[in-house]
Amino acid sequence: MSDDRLTALEEALAHQTAVVEDLSEVVHRQAVQIDRLDRRVALLMQRAAQAEADETPGTVPLADQKPPHY
Repeated sequence: MSDDRLTALEEALAHQTAVVEDLSEVVHRQAVQIDRLDRRVALLMQRAAQAEADETPGTVPLADQKPPHY
């Protein structure tokens, strides 16, 4: 294998390694953000269900009702 070809392969590998590391960091940040958003949505759903239960005692909270197409 010639030195030029080996150098080209090493450069390509270094570039791909950098891209993979960058993408891995992006995926990690997105996973953290998704986890945070999941917690917020769960909290908001809990608050909405509690507010609805407080407004209309004795009824099933909207979050626990089946959609009308069932």
